[in-house]
Amino acid sequence: MNNKPKALILLSGGLDSVVSLALLHDKFDFCYALTFDYGQKSLKKEKEASERIAKYYNIQNHEVIKLDWLRNITQTALVSKQEVPDIEPENLDNLSLTSQSMKNVWVPNRNGVFVNIAAAYADSFKIDYVVIGANKEEAVTFTDNSEQFIVDVNEALESSTNYDVKVIAPLIDMDKNQIVKKAIELNVPLKDINSCYNASEKHCGKCESCSRLKRALENAGAFDIIEKLFE
Repeated sequence: MNNKPKALILLSGGLDSVVSLALLHDKFDFCYALTFDYGQKSLKKEKEASERIAKYYNIQNHEVIKLDWLRNITQTALVSKQEVPDIEPENLDNLSLTSQSMKNVWVPNRNGVFVNIAAAYADSFKIDYVVIGANKEEAVTFTDNSEQFIVDVNEALESSTNYDVKVIAPLIDMDKNQIVKKAIELNVPLKDINSCYNASEKHCGKCESCSRLKRALENAGAFDIIEKLFE
């Protein structure tokens, strides 16, 4: 009999969601994975990556949830025809540039929407935890990746759910270097992930998400993964 707490993973197929899943895989019974379609350019690659990862970690229930209304109200580069901004690795710690990049790719209340949909699933199916890949590095500019966001969401869920649902972010104190290092320790199938904002066949290597991933992989000496993932 499985006595592990039940968990649901918000699975984009990117580095952070996949490593969050790997970190907690032995501790929790992951009975659901949710991937969201809000019209993002990278949707096809996200779906394919999420399917691979869900299968790898033996998650039986993987759903792709369409959010057409979110696509319709989103004007930023992840969805619209405007180009996704490039950021060179040497500029990733330039707060002025990364703040502007954040504004260009911000999707209205994205993680808030995702978490609340996931919490509805958890409330309905008596799932104890919703796992999200929020992390310290991206929280510098993306407030919905911050520890305060997790605290605030959990406070709201105390009133908005009947079952005792909690959101947890196992990477909340980690930067990308630490996340990649942990991924390697856990034998995460990094060749199967997708963290790119664009729709290119391989990771573009130029958007902020790609630049952060590539820098961390280089710092870890994971050049074989870089060769497989990037153009």
